[in-house]
Amino acid sequence: MFAKRISSDIAKRTFMRFVEEGLTTPNAIIRAGWDRLVNVLDSGGYVRYDFSTATNLLEIMKKLKKEYGDLENLHDKSSSPEDLERRLMEFKGIGPVCVNIFLRELRGIWKNARPKPCRIAVNVAKKIGLTDVEPYESQLVRIYLEYCKKKKCRDCPVRDFCKDKIS
Repeated sequence: MFAKRISSDIAKRTFMRFVEEGLTTPNAIIRAGWDRLVNVLDSGGYVRYDFSTATNLLEIMKKLKKEYGDLENLHDKSSSPEDLERRLMEFKGIGPVCVNIFLRELRGIWKNARPKPCRIAVNVAKKIGLTDVEPYESQLVRIYLEYCKKKKCRDCPVRDFCKDKIS
């Protein structure tokens, strides 16, 4: 959900709707079916991509169950970080941005979850003088989305370190 061109607030709200509805496993998503997925997506405000996302989610979950059983097995069968990324991108609707977002959240948990830091995180790190991006990538992206993109420099928690701050 976070990889689409949609606001992070809508993506978060929609994700939380999936959690509230108990749609957090492949089996639960498959059992829910297309109509219920569309309703949950719409209830979170994810209306622009509701039909295609519901279709993709169902296809992804069915393929995951059939080919790997679960995500842990998918990871265990990957021989390298590159192989893991390739396997993930074989799923319909999953591209490089989605894979990067997914794997950066699993960095340190899965041995093969080692995506190259995204451009947004690298740019924010440069602005604040941070040289080691990987351990802070998720936080750097959140700083960009919540403060830099919205031009909320005055509220930014790293404002004092930023080369581009607006007074």
